[in-house]
This record gives sequence, structure tokens and C-alpha cells, in this order.
Amino acid sequence: MKLNIAVLPGDGIGPEIMRQGVAVLNAVAEKFGHEFTYNEALVGAAAIDAVGDPYPDSTHEVCMQADAVLFASVGDTKYDNDPTAKVRPETGLLAIRKKLGLFANIRPVMTFDCLIHKSPLKDELVKGADFVVIRELTGGMYFGEKYQDNDRAYDTNVYTRPEVERILKMGFETAMKRQRHLTVVDKANILASSRLWRQIAKEMEPLYPEVTTDYMYIDNASMRVLTEPRFFDVIVTENTFGDILTDETSCITGSMGLQPSASLGAHTPLFEPVHGSWPQAKGKNIANPLAQILSAAMLLENFGLEAEGKAVRQAVTASLDANIRTPEIQVDGGRHYGTTEVGQWIVDYIRNITL
Repeated sequence: MKLNIAVLPGDGIGPEIMRQGVAVLNAVAEKFGHEFTYNEALVGAAAIDAVGDPYPDSTHEVCMQADAVLFASVGDTKYDNDPTAKVRPETGLLAIRKKLGLFANIRPVMTFDCLIHKSPLKDELVKGADFVVIRELTGGMYFGEKYQDNDRAYDTNVYTRPEVERILKMGFETAMKRQRHLTVVDKANILASSRLWRQIAKEMEPLYPEVTTDYMYIDNASMRVLTEPRFFDVIVTENTFGDILTDETSCITGSMGLQPSASLGAHTPLFEPVHGSWPQAKGKNIANPLAQILSAAMLLENFGLEAEGKAVRQAVTASLDANIRTPEIQVDGGRHYGTTEVGQWIVDYIRNITL
């Protein structure tokens, strides 16, 4: 297979982990006989510094012409520490989602047996947890009308029927491919927008009779994700709730450096780790590249390359089992491997896999 991949390293640790993601894709292409080409483009603070725009038109054109986007991270402390900044790196990511029509973020949550001790939760709670959170990406408060002056501010949380229907459809269809259990998370006892979500979900339920559908308020869901993670199979929710809920799930895996994601919609699909740019670690060769590498696995699987994605996942699991890990997930007393060393170990493992 031939794939044209847009590469957006972004800021902070982004370029370092991206190099490992691309190296793994190259190892897969070599091993399985594919041809992957890459076009790198600016995004985030790097793009602001270069052209004054966190998502310039030239980058959008690269993304539109690609089969997939592999994205790393955006964010820089010089913008974080300036509340008056008119342009921020993170607006580049929002612009990507909006302009590419990426309305659904897919975030798998699973545990690695050798890392269960890294979770702040009890082993018996998290062992065997395996679910997917589907977050609506282009509606809600993040994109609604906003206002702020010295004394008053508001954000509007707007959803339309087509927006809700398409994300719920993805939720039901994903559940059909898994354990056929869908949890719709909302705040329908308080918010009118949530009541629309629940109304539409109820209307769609009969279309998927094989799926067990339940409904949960966000406050309850945020508790049960941590106290009963094995209860869930597929969660679908709106933008703001999903943003908070999916970061919370890092307590299950033990590190945000282990969580990949996919953003799907009208145009080019995008694959990215869920963590931020960690600018304090930039250039220190200590960032965990596994979420970036697992995002590359999701990219492969999106194009039906299941064996290739499995090979990447197998290599990641093997690296963890062999304690080839960056410092934040290494066992006490274990050798600390750098970003580059972890990536190279996984590349070598893929090259030596017996097909």
C-alpha cells in the first residue's frame, strides 16, 4: 500500500517523539512491503514563530492532500505564561479539527500488565480494563459564541441534531464491533444541550437492538471510570465532558505517555498522542514515545493494515516487558532509556518479527 502522510511535529517534545513514530512506520513499510511518503509542516508555537499563525494555510493544504496526518503536540510556556496573548498554539489544533471536519476523537483505554503498578488505582480495579471513549470534537463550548469583559464572560454550549446523530452513530457502530455495550455520558438533568443528546440517543437505540445502551451523568461517569473501569466498553460524550474524561483515564493506564488517539471525520484522519508538549523536557531525550508510536499503529489499522498495527503493538508490549522504558514508567532501579533508544529498540523488534 502507498500512503502519503502529513507529519506535524509541533512544539516541545513533539519533534523528538515524532522521529520515533516515523521510524516505526518506516520499519513497518520495509517489513511488510509498503511505501509511505511524508510531508512535514508547521503547527502550534513553531508556526506562530515562523509565520504568525498556529495553523497556516500551507499546513492545511499539506493535510488536505495527505491520506493521513500524524500529529505530535502543541504548546509553549511563553504563551502559557502570557494571558494577554492574542494567538495561542492550541488554537492551531482546534483549527485543524474544524477545517478537516474531524468531529470524532477515538481514545482507547487499556492496561499493560507490567505497568499496572504505575496506576494510582488499586490493581484489582484496573487490571483488564479495556474500553474506548468517543468524544465529539467540533461542537459545544469550545466552538460556541464567546464573550468576555472585565466583569462578565460566557461560553455557549451549542449542538445541532446532525452533529449529535453522527457522533452517536459512530458510538453505536463501534460498540457493535466490540462488546456491544454503549454508555452515553451527559448532564441531561441540568443542560438543555444534554437533553437533546439523550433524546436523539433514545431515538437511535431501536436501530441497534444488539447494543446494550445506558446513560450516565458526567459527574457519576467521572467517578465510575476510576472506581469501575471494567464496567465500560464504549463511552460517547460531548466535547467538554470528553476532554476532561479522557485525561482522567490516564490514571488507569498509569501514564498519559501510553495513550494514543485518532480523530476522524469529513476529510483527512489525524492520529496523535493525548499528552501535551512538555516544553520543560524539550531536547532532553527523556520523553516517552510510546503514545506517538501507538498512534502510528492506529493510523495503520485505519487503512485496514491490521497485521501491521498488531506488529507495532506487539513491539510496544515487548519493550515494556523487557523494561526498555523512559524514566517516568521505569521500574525502581531499572536503567533509564531515552526517547531515541526506546524508539530504536521497537524498530529493531519490528524488523526481526517473523511473519
